Amino acid sequence: MTTVVIAIVGHSGSGKTILIEKLLPVLNKAGLRIATIKHTHHHVALDSSGKDSWRHKQAGAAASMLLTPVGMQLVTDAIEYSQLEQLAQRYFFDMDLVLAEGFSQAKCAKIEVLRKACCTAPRCAVDDGLIAMVTDVQTIAMHLPHFSLDDVAGIARFVTDTFALERSEA
Repeated sequence: MTTVVIAIVGHSGSGKTILIEKLLPVLNKAGLRIATIKHTHHHVALDSSGKDSWRHKQAGAAASMLLTPVGMQLVTDAIEYSQLEQLAQRYFFDMDLVLAEGFSQAKCAKIEVLRKACCTAPRCAVDDGLIAMVTDVQTIAMHLPHFSLDDVAGIARFVTDTFALERSEA
């Protein structure tokens, strides 16, 4: 089974993170196992300097995993797996759905968040994989399904229906 990947795209400040935060509990309640991937152009520290996992990476490990009683962190070189679909299939193969924030250039289904207070021109088009708009701009991409910015239940239903997502078997 292939994990479904949907990129939540939009201009900076459009509400992508807020939409994902609101969608997660609704989709979880439907019994789906969901992972998220966030894309950033900023350089951020992925590990704490001096800690064992950091030392392992510095010594040459291609990947280092930190496992605690309540979680896991993986730090790995991503050169080979820089494409969204590759990342999702390699690291989240056991998930029903991956919601990716950003990745407007990825070759996957996209839902765009567009707020007129932020910008009135969409980032993506149907040719880019755009399947729906979450917007307060009614005259944009009228041939696509439109959802209001607060219609989280409708967006979740659209996602589960479009990709035939059903509750995972334990």
